[in-house]
Amino acid sequence: MKRYVIIGNGVAATGCIEGIRSVDSDGKITVVSEEDHAVYCRPLISYYLEGKTDLERMNYRPADFYEKNGCTVLYGRKATKIDNEAKLVMLDDGSRLPFDSVCVATGSSTFVPPFNGLDTVEKKFSFMTLDDTLALEGAIDKDSRVLIIGAGLIGLKCAEGIHGRVKSITVCDLADRILSSILDTDCAAIVQKCLEENGIKFRLSDTAVGFDHNTAFMKSGREISFDVLVLAVGVRANISLAKDIGAEVGRGIVVSERMETTVSGIFAAGDCTEGEDISCKKRRVLAILPNAFMQGRCAGVNMTGGDAKFDKAIPMNSIGFFGLHAMTAGSYYTADEGGECYEEKSDGKLKRLYTKDGYLVGFMLIGETERAGIYTSLIRERVPLDTLNFELLKKIPTSAAFLTENRRKIFGGVV
Repeated sequence: MKRYVIIGNGVAATGCIEGIRSVDSDGKITVVSEEDHAVYCRPLISYYLEGKTDLERMNYRPADFYEKNGCTVLYGRKATKIDNEAKLVMLDDGSRLPFDSVCVATGSSTFVPPFNGLDTVEKKFSFMTLDDTLALEGAIDKDSRVLIIGAGLIGLKCAEGIHGRVKSITVCDLADRILSSILDTDCAAIVQKCLEENGIKFRLSDTAVGFDHNTAFMKSGREISFDVLVLAVGVRANISLAKDIGAEVGRGIVVSERMETTVSGIFAAGDCTEGEDISCKKRRVLAILPNAFMQGRCAGVNMTGGDAKFDKAIPMNSIGFFGLHAMTAGSYYTADEGGECYEEKSDGKLKRLYTKDGYLVGFMLIGETERAGIYTSLIRERVPLDTLNFELLKKIPTSAAFLTENRRKIFGGVV
């Protein structure tokens, strides 16, 4: 009986379990879970604060998922080392797990810069996990003035989540626009306007450099008083376990299309990994839920000795704030880089489709995202634009623009 160890208990681990069980119904699966919770849908933590969901509905799989898949889950345990020669995973309680195959699915962690005086702030929180969310919920009330450091996706979803439950929310960021890693200036402005209309205040091109209890000292010289501080500056992939055994790492753990690291027999999946972004042919960390699951499933199949590959990774984001929806995917090439951009713009809505060398390589949609998955499929499947009616697709994302054979390939036979 083969022994599998999965380090991590998020969406990538779930995919890994299901990938293993699709081939091997008998092998022993042990999951090392640093959190004390069963796998849950992390993007829903802000909706929990808003009261739009509850703890039960946040579960990514049914309560009997692990039992049905014959898994042993070690909750509250952390892997400290992989001994690849002895085929053992060392845990923080001194125990050892023997393995025949292992998958590192350790995700990412909040990055906190060394702010002066941060230790003087009593109520400070991250916003990455369910435990972070529950702790933050216990600290806020209707009189709380909340300062969020970071205007990326994590910081802004936190702002939306606590909106209506606190007195005020101020978000600061050294970048000159919100969601700077996802949206360009025009798109960011539309989203920022929506947030501001709902009472969120911004201090952009400025950030905290130090603290003294409930006062933040800003780079600009301003001072901001607050009651609760949320640190959402950024995240870093948890790469140390793989790095320590000699696996190649960059910003993430480098993996092949089989989700295998550069150390033979050691696999990795999810937000801790770095693989090829097919929209730009560059190696990147693509920390998004759909990729994590597909990577995990691919790793699981190959851990059994199977032959699967995941070669359709692209960056994607589907976000919404106060009813305004936005979707992005792929890469955005300028004319100088040989790309072209088709644009439609109206009040509160923006569509940009980026093409290069006869392919759709990226898009940004603000305000109207219905059926955007068709655009995503074009990028993932590398469909040549001369094989479809792209002029129609520019206006309306519809399967009618595809030739019959392409419809079957992309949409699973739906015509």
